[in-house]
Amino acid sequence: MRAAGVVNLAASVDSADINRRFADSLGLSYPILSDPTKEVARAYGVLAPSGYASRWTFFIGADGRILDIDKTVKASTHGVDVAQRVQAFRKPETSTPER
Repeated sequence: MRAAGVVNLAASVDSADINRRFADSLGLSYPILSDPTKEVARAYGVLAPSGYASRWTFFIGADGRILDIDKTVKASTHGVDVAQRVQAFRKPETSTPER
C-alpha cells in the first residue's frame, strides 16, 4: 500500500507509552497515535460510553475528505479488507496511445 501512496495510522485513547509497547509487541510498521484526552475520538464520533474508542477505520483522501468509514472492523481480516477498499478507491489509470 505504501507504493500506492497510502499512509496508514492508528489511534487509541491509551497513552503514548502503552501504544508504543503494543505496536512493538506486534511489530507494526505504522504508528499508533495517542489521544489520552479523547478529543479526537469525540470529534470522529467513536468514543463509546465506556470511555474507549470504537474500532472503526476511516479512509481519508489526499484532500482531507473522509471517503468511507468501516464501522464493522474484523481484526482477523482487517489488513485484507483495508487493502481491498483502498484498491477500490484508486481510479483506473488512463493510457495515452503512442503516436
